[in-house]
Amino acid sequence: MVLAAAWLAVALSGAPAYAEEVEIKPDSPERYTVKEGDTLWGIASQYLEDPWRWPEIWQQNPGIENPHLIYPGDLLVLTRTSDGEPGIKVLRERKVTKLKPEVRVVERDDAIPTIPPNAIQAFLMNPLVIEEDGLDHAAYVAAGQEGAVVLGTYNVFFAKGVNGVDSDYYNLFRPGKPLVHPETEEFLGLQAIHLGEARVLDAGETAKMEITSSTREIGLGDRMVPADEDIALPYYQPHAPAQPVNGYIVDIADAVAEGGPLQTIVVSLGAREGMEQGHVLRIQRQEPPQKDVVTGGTVEIPPQDSGLAIVYRVFEKVSYALILESDRAIHRLDRVVNP
Repeated sequence: MVLAAAWLAVALSGAPAYAEEVEIKPDSPERYTVKEGDTLWGIASQYLEDPWRWPEIWQQNPGIENPHLIYPGDLLVLTRTSDGEPGIKVLRERKVTKLKPEVRVVERDDAIPTIPPNAIQAFLMNPLVIEEDGLDHAAYVAAGQEGAVVLGTYNVFFAKGVNGVDSDYYNLFRPGKPLVHPETEEFLGLQAIHLGEARVLDAGETAKMEITSSTREIGLGDRMVPADEDIALPYYQPHAPAQPVNGYIVDIADAVAEGGPLQTIVVSLGAREGMEQGHVLRIQRQEPPQKDVVTGGTVEIPPQDSGLAIVYRVFEKVSYALILESDRAIHRLDRVVNP
């Protein structure tokens, strides 16, 4: 089989090749027209037993530069080669327009995303994993107007540490709980709790600022980090890690006890372990040993698969991953391994 450009891109990026043929679901549609609101993962789930392997069979027509990006109105057609190997052809309507010479800017930024943007957008912009003293030298809320000590949206306050920083907008944070490896007890980082946003009204050694939005109460001493003006939502290309993966879920977003599809988890693997955006991880539950009623000994239960997650933001020692699918509740200290 002549490999599609999408599969070549994955192979060259260092993802391992798979000897097993990609399995097509028996009830997959022969044809599917992409709609607004679709995601690549959702479409791939209609066709494939392992939807994260879609780059292996995504095929393009001549003239489609990037088969990873598909758009509402594109037609997907299920195909097979003479040897029976599967493929998904992307058909796009071609329009012929006569142009006169002039400078043009052509943008096509409405491609459907890999995963739902609203599930991760807040985590791309706001939450941080920092070193233990990472906020110690950041700008901070020094005083409230008219002596206020508890602040919220539209309150004016005064800040220190803003002078000389080229930014008019700031995110406000408070140090959160430490992230610790459950086996080695290594300190992995400190989650910074996002409190809201503020803008500079009058810069100076003691800057006058206004809170433009808040998610919880803001107090004196809370820290401020310059805000990124524009966060681009990446198009993640799902692929397996090239190296063996053996980590843990060390936290679940929003401090909940259990997680499920489209929730963010924090895993004990980061850039130093080779984690990349788009890495797909299998989540497993390790059940405790149970008593063997026949022998009186114990029965060791093998790890049980619980779901899949995709890494979308990588720090040095931990990563954020989105649970894509699960067949049971996901818990803190569940394992993450190769898919």
